[in-house]
Amino acid sequence: MSALRKSLTIAVAVTALAVGITSGIYAQGSDWKAPADAKNVKNPLAAKKNDPKVLGDAKKAVEQNCVTCHGPNGKGDGPAAAALPPPKPADWTSSRVASETDGEIFWKISNGRGAMPPWKHLPEQQRWELVNYIRSLQAKK
Repeated sequence: MSALRKSLTIAVAVTALAVGITSGIYAQGSDWKAPADAKNVKNPLAAKKNDPKVLGDAKKAVEQNCVTCHGPNGKGDGPAAAALPPPKPADWTSSRVASETDGEIFWKISNGRGAMPPWKHLPEQQRWELVNYIRSLQAKK
């Protein structure tokens, strides 16, 4: 295979991959549903929601990792949000997010989607603290 033909084949493959990934992101739209089994996962920190320890360092983690897209008040209006392709960052204070179970939110934090990375590398306790932090923003609304 000539060098030109090989380069052209690679370019076509890369373009097709980019189009496929972009199409998949757009096809996801804003209707992001966690799997049915995630809905029933119980928050191990839920019984202690009035205890400040259930938030742990969640506010600090949000400020370091989430504010750029979700904004300082979790409304999905961070400085990078406008530049992101759909799906846009969730408004954590919205009725849509408030209607999700803790297990669904935990699953979404853990798995990510589109521009939102998966946060499975964070300890499970910290991801539950993030769920509780999101709930605390909803309570302030």
